[in-house]
Amino acid sequence: MRIYQSVVASMVETIHSERWISLQEVCEYLGVKHNTVIHWIDQSGVSASKVGEIWPFKAADIDEWVKKDGTSVELEIIK
Repeated sequence: MRIYQSVVASMVETIHSERWISLQEVCEYLGVKHNTVIHWIDQSGVSASKVGEIWPFKAADIDEWVKKDGTSVELEIIK
């Protein structure tokens, strides 16, 4: 039974680390607007690749970026 539990726990961790989320989900997760995330992509190394009109993100990459204090990047004021 213990082997089964460790395999399941490992699978759950793998699934979470491979989960892809949309730009909208990133915005909701971090509590910011679309333009803020796009700015972070341009200025601070958020890991993202645009596929057509879609910005898919790995959930684990967003978590890692936040842990490294990537959200401390100042936003530019657009006039």
